Amino acid sequence: MSDFSQRVTNLPPEQQGIRAKCFHPTGTCVEFKEEEIEQSIPERFEKIVRLYPNRPAVKTSTDNLTFDQLNNAANRVTKAILRAGGEKPEPVVLLFEQGVPAIVAILGVLKAGKFYVPLDASLSLGRSRDILADSTANLIVTNTKSLPTAAILAQSGCQVINIDDLEDNESKENPDVSITPEALAYIVYTSGSTGQPKGVAQSHRYVLYHVFEYGESFHISLEDRVSLVFPWTLNGGANIIYSTLLNGAALFPFDVKAEGLERLAHLLVDEEITIYHSTATVLRQLLTIINSDEQLQSLRLVRLGGEPVTEADILLYKRRFARDCLMLNSLAATEAGTISRYFFDKESVVTNGNVPVGYPAYGKEILLLDDDGNAVGLDQIGEIAVKSRYLCSGYWRRRDLTTAKFSPSPSIGEAQIYLTGDFGRMTPDGCLYHLGRKDFQVKIRGYRIEVAEIETALLQHEDVKEVTVVGREDQQENKQLVAYFVPAGKHTPSVSQLRKLLNQKLPDYMIPSAFVALNALPLTPNGKIRRQGLPDLDGSRPNLDTPFVAPRNLIEEKLAGLWAEVLSLKEVGVHDHFFDLGGHSLTATRVVSRVIKQFQTEVPLQILFQSPTVADMAAVIAEHQAKKLGDNEIEAILAELESLTDEEAKLLLAGAGETRHGRD
Repeated sequence: MSDFSQRVTNLPPEQQGIRAKCFHPTGTCVEFKEEEIEQSIPERFEKIVRLYPNRPAVKTSTDNLTFDQLNNAANRVTKAILRAGGEKPEPVVLLFEQGVPAIVAILGVLKAGKFYVPLDASLSLGRSRDILADSTANLIVTNTKSLPTAAILAQSGCQVINIDDLEDNESKENPDVSITPEALAYIVYTSGSTGQPKGVAQSHRYVLYHVFEYGESFHISLEDRVSLVFPWTLNGGANIIYSTLLNGAALFPFDVKAEGLERLAHLLVDEEITIYHSTATVLRQLLTIINSDEQLQSLRLVRLGGEPVTEADILLYKRRFARDCLMLNSLAATEAGTISRYFFDKESVVTNGNVPVGYPAYGKEILLLDDDGNAVGLDQIGEIAVKSRYLCSGYWRRRDLTTAKFSPSPSIGEAQIYLTGDFGRMTPDGCLYHLGRKDFQVKIRGYRIEVAEIETALLQHEDVKEVTVVGREDQQENKQLVAYFVPAGKHTPSVSQLRKLLNQKLPDYMIPSAFVALNALPLTPNGKIRRQGLPDLDGSRPNLDTPFVAPRNLIEEKLAGLWAEVLSLKEVGVHDHFFDLGGHSLTATRVVSRVIKQFQTEVPLQILFQSPTVADMAAVIAEHQAKKLGDNEIEAILAELESLTDEEAKLLLAGAGETRHGRD
């Protein structure tokens, strides 16, 4: 081991103590000095092959290769690539499903001195064509299984190499190709704000920094057996591949979409996996399959990333995993790799439902900036920025975007600052809390809202397993908050119960207008929540504690229809509470305005505002129906209503709020 532990000075003693538990006494680690970052990936890989040729390298249900066999297979691919395009550094598209052939092809491309562009075989043709065109690649490497798709894509003029057609008797010698540390290793495409994918370029230096940092932080040893659940096409998957193989450990690729969670559970048990990494959502679903906690005894580290981790996830870890197993929560970005991490053991405590993403990874400095680029104070919210010399090489063929997101622009060996687009808050001891994407920040009635705070509060309800909050427009094109949640068990909490919880924790403008229960949240291929896949609101009456009672007279019927129209609902019961239906101060103003127009009755505005149900409002109207208002009087009242600010409307609603809390 190096003196890495002594140089990690940004961890408080408690975190250093927990992290030290990763250093199990039986593991044999391959030496990797920090200065060895300044080489190429093939150099490091070939060193591992020389040292441990017969140790297991990659294994799936259909393939099982030692390091020597993996190297020989990669060299065959390299020779074919060099015959097709020479030694010129250029992009090569890799089209594979999750598995060993993809890893063989990755190493084959890198050994040829080129850089690869990963394409998931399950990706749509349209997006694959967009990525192929943007990458400017003229060569596609694939296998027989994905050859039909490759043939379609190659109609643009690309060559195609099918690795299944390569001769086994070809020379197994390592190629002699010179590769510098700053040379590109791969370009991984992420979603762009314009709808077009953008390529993030990663260098050999970037990759080897993570190999070094991961190996030292987690004490990755020859005895480790690491699952690859993240897609190989994503940056997170690439980091797992490299940090495993280049530290001499065994890698077990697994395709959750194709093989299912039950087979993943068998993989963890049968192959005695020691390090597992996925999103929290995948882990939650996996643990519903594994019934016996004794089956998880081999795991020593569970790493979560890619989406928020909840207090319930930490409690689940404490209940289900072995005492010496650690859990790790981390924050990462494709452009920066791992930014921060926080270790949990069985004694760790989460306060106020907020799970920290922790302290800066080695070689990274975290800054929190305001809209003008100035540093904010401790316990203040700002955009998370990362300063390091180990960031990506910028965006492929997008100097404008690179300049906007990096300061200064990336240059060889120099530290730079990357703006993540995420909000965070840092405590006085340097611990970072992730508060969601700037993209997910919602402005409601003039208030700027971080939906992560609402999600954290909802997850404290014992019957809520997963949740995401988004901003949606109602039928009147007014922005509203909608909470989509997955119940923790058979019991689905009512909207009334969820609102009661949130009323105790959040200001009223942060309480969602609608709550939608789902069997599962839609996920992207890498296990993150796919917000675009959330269903639209259908106008159904919420699941309330109050039973539905239909209108019983003409006034209630007119009022119920009026409320339903304003609140974008199909029906409203006469005893349904205005707030439970999704009402707020400004919708109350619209309701009262329409009541004045509809009934032309002289009713004190405050009384109308403080009638929280159709039945209450109908009773007030019936009491005052004797006196009708003239046109001028109606116009004056409506003008007064229209001039009300949100705060003034809240004051008028105060009585209704007291009625609500008293009823709860």
